[in-house]
Amino acid sequence: MEVGEQVYSCPSRRPFLVWTLLVPLVLCGSVVFAADGISSCKLLYDSKSDWTVLNRLAPLTNKNFTVESVDEGESYTYIFQLCGDAGGVPGAGVIQVDSKGTEKKTTVIGTYNATQAIGGGDWVMLIYRNGDTYNVHCSKEKRKAFIMISCNRKVDMGQLEVLREEREREQDCFYLFKMDSSAVCPDPPSNLSTGSILLIIGVCLLAVYLIGGFLYQRLIVGAKGMEQFPNYAFWVEFGNLTADGCDFVCRSQNREDSPAYRAVAPESLEEEQEERDDHLLPM
Repeated sequence: MEVGEQVYSCPSRRPFLVWTLLVPLVLCGSVVFAADGISSCKLLYDSKSDWTVLNRLAPLTNKNFTVESVDEGESYTYIFQLCGDAGGVPGAGVIQVDSKGTEKKTTVIGTYNATQAIGGGDWVMLIYRNGDTYNVHCSKEKRKAFIMISCNRKVDMGQLEVLREEREREQDCFYLFKMDSSAVCPDPPSNLSTGSILLIIGVCLLAVYLIGGFLYQRLIVGAKGMEQFPNYAFWVEFGNLTADGCDFVCRSQNREDSPAYRAVAPESLEEEQEERDDHLLPM
């Protein structure tokens, strides 16, 4: 029977052990997976500050962000991916798909092999360079994309928006995109001051004192009624003394004058003088 019990009890523990080992592996795998996604980018200027800014965008990896733009009869679809192949185009961080014609033409606006990352307190500017060259505009230079990612604590991954395309220059033309994400939001500052922390500690200590004293008086001492309150006699006396002190300091009624400073009426003085002179009269 003992062998049988061991045989039947072991399988019941196996699911628990499997989940105990599986959960850390999944968590570690997700962290490594996100780090691998960021490492796919090649920074144009390989600096520690750029990598720090880029790591803030790790939650946005492995996802295509799409937006459609219609302007002056032209219809385009833009696809953006962080450190990944946008729309499945190898090396492309941002692509433009011309959806007007029967055959969709894909243009690479920027590649993640030439990435820049500039960040502030609540924003990150991601720059993809080395896109396809312009046919006529901008002295036939290579295209580049600016993606402004702003802090918005209400959304994890917002909608991609096209702000403008600057192509009327001789050089330094660009595509400007915008999206919101909570990934670039700074950690919320603590609103608790030193006084608030001390107040919380005091309230916690008071609660421990009241609850612990109540349980001790009721369970150990066997007190009933108001005597269950810890140190009841002391607090009653303390309350009485406090009330007497407050009454003494804050009393508004008129107090009687001290006998030492009480005014003496003139009539009483005359009566006393007359009484004192009686023994001087001749008999």
